[in-house]
Amino acid sequence: MQSQDLKKFKLPDSPGVYFFKKGNIILYIGKATSLRDRTKSYFSKDLISTRGPSILDMVVQADKTEWLITESVLEALILEAELIKKHLPKYNVKEKDDKSWNYVCITKEEIPKVIIKRGRVVQSSTLNDYSKIYGPFTNGLQLKEALKIIRKIFPFLDEKSKNNYEFYRQIKLVPENKEFYDNNIKNIKLFFEGKKKKILNNLQKEMRLLAKKHEFEKAGEIKRQIFALQHIQDVSLIKNDLLETKTKNLKTSRIEAYDIAHMSGKNMVGVMTVIEDGEIAKREYKKFIIRTQSGSNDTGALEEILSRRFRHLEWGLPNLVVVDGSIAQMNVANRVLKKYQFKIPVVGVVKDERHKAKAIQGDETIIRKYKKEILLANSEAHRFAIKFYRSKSRKNMLK
Repeated sequence: MQSQDLKKFKLPDSPGVYFFKKGNIILYIGKATSLRDRTKSYFSKDLISTRGPSILDMVVQADKTEWLITESVLEALILEAELIKKHLPKYNVKEKDDKSWNYVCITKEEIPKVIIKRGRVVQSSTLNDYSKIYGPFTNGLQLKEALKIIRKIFPFLDEKSKNNYEFYRQIKLVPENKEFYDNNIKNIKLFFEGKKKKILNNLQKEMRLLAKKHEFEKAGEIKRQIFALQHIQDVSLIKNDLLETKTKNLKTSRIEAYDIAHMSGKNMVGVMTVIEDGEIAKREYKKFIIRTQSGSNDTGALEEILSRRFRHLEWGLPNLVVVDGSIAQMNVANRVLKKYQFKIPVVGVVKDERHKAKAIQGDETIIRKYKKEILLANSEAHRFAIKFYRSKSRKNMLK
C-alpha cells in the first residue's frame, strides 16, 4: 500500500481501532487517538528505523485498511486487545514475544483484586488462579493508565492493596459495602468485554430502584458512575498516544522553539515556532501575551508560556523543545514537562553579546543529529518574538 492509496479510505479524526488487511486477511491491528493521523504515520520516510522491517513489510503487503470508531481512547485500547486475541494478526504477533504482552487478571478471592500480569499468563496452569483474564495488551504503561481511569469509576483493590483492605476503604479506593464492591468487579468485567451499554442500563435500573427505596446516598454514587462512564476522562491516554505518534511518525517530526521579548519588562510577549521534518511550519506558530510577570523575569515568562502551551494537546507534541538560554531556561522547561508528565528532550541555545548562537547545551547525540533544525527554530523564534513585541508596542502607543 502507498500513502496515496490511504487517502481513498477517508479515515476519520476519531479514536478507534484500525486494521491493515491483505484481501480478507488481517495483517495488523492497532488503536489510535486519531485514526486518520495514526494510519498516516505508517507512511513516513523513516518507518523502518522507527518501527522496524517487520512493520514496513506489513505496510507493503497490505492493500486496504478498515476501522472501528470508539467513544474514547480507553475503549479503543480495550477493543484492540480483544481483537488481537480473537484474530492473532501475523504482524502483531511478530512484533512481540510471549513475555512482552500484558494482561489484566481478576483473582478468585473473596474480595477479588484486579492486577496486571506480564508474559505467558494464559497457560492453563494459571487459569486456576483467576476468574477472568483480559488481553493481550501491547503497551504496559498505557494499560496502567487505563486501570487508573477505570478505578476512578469502579474502585477496586490491586496487588499493592493486598492485606490493606481497611486502609483502601478509608481512602475510598474500595467501597464500604461488599455488595457494591462485587458489583464494581462485575462491571469491570463487562467493561473489558466491551459491554458499556449493558453496564449503563444496569446502573440506571439500580439507581431508580435505590431512589424508590429512598437510599439517596447510594443512588447518588450510582449516578456518579453513570456520568463518569458517559464522559470518560482519558486525557492521560491521549497524551501517551500523541507522544507515541510523534516518535513514530518522523515525517511529521516536530521541533518547537520558544523565546521571550520585552523592553525592561514592558509589553512582555512570548512565541513558539515550529520546524516540521526540517522545514519551517509557520501555520503552527503561536503568540503569547505574558500575564503573570510584571518585571524582567524571562524564566518566569518562559514557564508561563510552556505551561499554557502544554495544555493544548490538540496542537500535537514535539520531539524536541528548544529554549533561548542556558541551564536556567532548560531547568524551567524540564520542570514544566515533568509537571505534565511528558518525556521530551530539551536543548538550550546560548547567545553571545550580539545575540548570535555560540553554543547548544543538552544531549550531544540529539544536538549532532538536529543542529541545523535547532538553530533554525531558535532563529525563527527570536525573529518572530521581536516582530510580535514591536507590533504590540505600537498598538499600546496608539491607545
